[in-house]
Amino acid sequence: MSTVPTEFERTDIGEIQIAPEVIEVIAGLATLEVGGVAGMSGGFAGGFAELLGRKNPSKGVKVEVGQREAAVDVSVIIEYGHRIPEVASAIQQNVKRSIENMTGLTVVEVNVQIHDVQFKNQEKLDDQPEISPQRVK
Repeated sequence: MSTVPTEFERTDIGEIQIAPEVIEVIAGLATLEVGGVAGMSGGFAGGFAELLGRKNPSKGVKVEVGQREAAVDVSVIIEYGHRIPEVASAIQQNVKRSIENMTGLTVVEVNVQIHDVQFKNQEKLDDQPEISPQRVK
């Protein structure tokens, strides 16, 4: 784990350092606050951790942090019925605002990748028996 000290975070009594993992958590939580986001998409490691019962607020988030700027990539699952461009734009705005307000870093880009669409009644559809017409008499 590396920390990134910035020039404006040096005070007369010491330094303030923010780990990139902290920025990932902020971005993940800000993404989940947006309406229409069903969840984060985080690959094998994130999915395996969830199977073990661990919640990972930085799942599906990658950050690149410099001395004064940050770039963020988030991978999400969208709820069916929501306009994807509107949800993605809201994610970009909320992530940018949250990181800048909490850390003082300037967010230069927030890239949103849509990995899946989740249906609201997916559980009900999976539980219903499949009815197929009889093809042969």
